[in-house]
Amino acid sequence: MFKNGLSYVRVIVLMLLTHLSMLGIVLVRSTNAENMSDFAVLAGTVIGVDVLCIAVTLFFRQMTYTLDFMLICILNLSLIFQSCFGSIHLSVKHLITCAAAYAACQAGFLLTRNHEWIRTKKKYIYAIIGVLILCILCFTGKRGLWINIGSFSIQPSEFIKPCFVLVCAASIVELHKKIKIGFFYVSKDTLCVCAAALVIFGLQWWCRDLGSLPTFAAVFGCALVCRLCYPKAKISRLGVGIACTVGVLVLILAWNLAPAYVQDRLHVDIWADQYGDGYQQCQALIGIARGGWLGLGPAQGHLHKVFAYESDIVFATICEEWGLLTAFLTVLVILLMLTTVLMNPPKSYYHATMTTGVVAVFIAQMALNIFGSCNLIPFTGVTLPFISMGGSSMLTCGFLVGMLKAGQSPIFRHKEDLPKKRKSAKKKSAPRKIAARKVSA
Repeated sequence: MFKNGLSYVRVIVLMLLTHLSMLGIVLVRSTNAENMSDFAVLAGTVIGVDVLCIAVTLFFRQMTYTLDFMLICILNLSLIFQSCFGSIHLSVKHLITCAAAYAACQAGFLLTRNHEWIRTKKKYIYAIIGVLILCILCFTGKRGLWINIGSFSIQPSEFIKPCFVLVCAASIVELHKKIKIGFFYVSKDTLCVCAAALVIFGLQWWCRDLGSLPTFAAVFGCALVCRLCYPKAKISRLGVGIACTVGVLVLILAWNLAPAYVQDRLHVDIWADQYGDGYQQCQALIGIARGGWLGLGPAQGHLHKVFAYESDIVFATICEEWGLLTAFLTVLVILLMLTTVLMNPPKSYYHATMTTGVVAVFIAQMALNIFGSCNLIPFTGVTLPFISMGGSSMLTCGFLVGMLKAGQSPIFRHKEDLPKKRKSAKKKSAPRKIAARKVSA
């Protein structure tokens, strides 16, 4: 139960009312819903998924269920959106990815809440990052990102994100163990994290994945800030100044020495090339303007004919059919889900660093997708968390939310250690009782 008296029952009712109101809008405003069976299947699936997920969630013992309910809410909102682009139908593919995201959330929660266990598995996490990088280099083709297996495609770089967040968080305690290199004292794990960041940055640059590069940079920047704020880090002001100077110089060099395709994206005039490189952004802006505040109605838009309408420019597609107000409220739900760490603050520095990295991933991706669709920044083709179509992205986002939940329900010791400590506590307490009796006598 929340401190303000809002019970979980009321939260569940509010979530169900949200989905029912969205389904009501589909039924009332859509003129393409002549086949009521399609709408009935969609409505029955959404409500059935709500009830099933609520029942499954209660089997997990944890300190709070706020994130679980908010995750169910945003997943079914996403299912409604994706099932109404162009026509009213149940998007089975997106339903499967939503279910996978929910399962990944529970897996992320169980695997990352024990900081001691994660510290012992750091070398395996680094190994997973290495294997994913090798898969990108060997199986995605020349400077590619996707591995195509029949009708399915996998983006290995998405799975690197939670691994990178974990190694940044798991190595924070190692700041106590420092070695002297030149005039500086650094820990070996910090050097490993920096080396991993450089390799990942180089890989993203080589693959021309300009969207994921800022996301990894945001995670690495938050990890550095957490190290600076660590109580026993003892980092000198000179070291901080040198690091900031080097970072600024790297940004300047990257801006000026960027390849031609990067310069084109940075300085492109989309309206001068409306039917070329600027086609997607032009159509996205036109769709946002056409939809207005309340939208044209579900399945009434035209952006579903544009490439990547369900992923890269999904924000504009929602604005066109559902309105700018609905799009803003959807983004607000995701932001509220991220701010749950303020309601239940993490109980250790590991969990605080981990949740900071998770929030950095979501904020960076949301900003790149929304601002890119609105032509406020160069178009990068990054997915909007939980809303865009994409299996790799949905799995990663689900696992990251599980890590966010782990920061609120942590485990600090193994369960098998508890009986031993209780027994020893009873033995120690026995002499005290005898001594007390002697004193009273």
